[in-house]
Amino acid sequence: MRFRIPRWLVWSGIVLAALVALLAATAWVVLSQPQFGARMSGARLERAKAHPQYRDGRFVNLQPEAPTGIAALGDYIVRQFSGNEVREPPSPLPVLAVDKAALAAAPSRSGLRTFWIGHSSTYIELDGLRVLLDPVFAERVSPLPVGPRRFHSPPIALSDLPPIDAVLISHDHYDHLDMDTVRHLAARGSRFFVPLGVGAHLEHWGVPPAQIEELTWWEKRTLGGVEFACTPSRHYSGRGLRDRSATLWSSWSVIGPQHRFFYSGDTGYSPLFQEIGSRLGPFDIAFIKIGAYGPGPAWVDIHMTPEDAVRVSRDVRAKRMFPVHWSTFNLAYHDWDEPIRRAVAEARRTGAELVTPRLGEWVDVNSAFASTPWWEAVR
Repeated sequence: MRFRIPRWLVWSGIVLAALVALLAATAWVVLSQPQFGARMSGARLERAKAHPQYRDGRFVNLQPEAPTGIAALGDYIVRQFSGNEVREPPSPLPVLAVDKAALAAAPSRSGLRTFWIGHSSTYIELDGLRVLLDPVFAERVSPLPVGPRRFHSPPIALSDLPPIDAVLISHDHYDHLDMDTVRHLAARGSRFFVPLGVGAHLEHWGVPPAQIEELTWWEKRTLGGVEFACTPSRHYSGRGLRDRSATLWSSWSVIGPQHRFFYSGDTGYSPLFQEIGSRLGPFDIAFIKIGAYGPGPAWVDIHMTPEDAVRVSRDVRAKRMFPVHWSTFNLAYHDWDEPIRRAVAEARRTGAELVTPRLGEWVDVNSAFASTPWWEAVR
């Protein structure tokens, strides 16, 4: 007697196979979109393999971070959809519109002034050069039309910015590296200073190689008499599902003829900042991340607390600290204004000078700045 497979089982198998094929095709189409970037290859990959912190296809921190366990990952997921934190501002944030005409004149050859665009994105004029830190003008920080949406509009439109000499990228996460912003700035001739591996993304997006300066930790490049030093940090990278830490991350130390500044990028605390301060400090001002931390050591090791952020400002020997990486996107499990409240309290406790400008408000390092607790009125 011959065994016959039931017709319903045959059709079920066909439907299941079709669904699997459809899902695979959809995943391939999605992941092949340009915003995911490109992997290193050729000479760039060989350069990475020669780096002492590149092991088994990925970069590792000088000071290892705590591992993320299954229990902690589950806790993150549960807390994403629960908790009573006020993660978004309950009313509009004060944004001072920046007059594009005020930016038309050439920057002072002996000055350092800056304004905050939002999150980590910052505009800086340093000794004659115009610089942007991790510029993100996108409405969402995601490769897809879902994900964290910005709380406020930028204080100036991307199209209204003057020509930017140097763009500093700390790492390739979506809240720090925005494809459309990069393409716009590249078309206007900006030079990009990026950690090793990030250049592959930029070239994939059409940025000419001649406009890319790709550095590893402690390497330096000079532009217009200003030295750009790629300095270490304690973080990770990745834009897709299987590329965690495939590119390097960094802080930046920028040294002009008259002034110098430090930018932490995303990082956990580490004694490495004392070395940066010893070798390249003191700095007139330090742009340091204070938000998107915790819960648990695995997170804090790569996203330090506000108290450690103030500690970093002392370690690098900064005269002033300019807090960034808060109040633009909902990226962590704390009140939207908790980072600045904790940073201000710690600065008062330790005697650190902290400036708290509103979005779009100018800070000139050669002048006194009257900080106000503007977030307290956002209720």
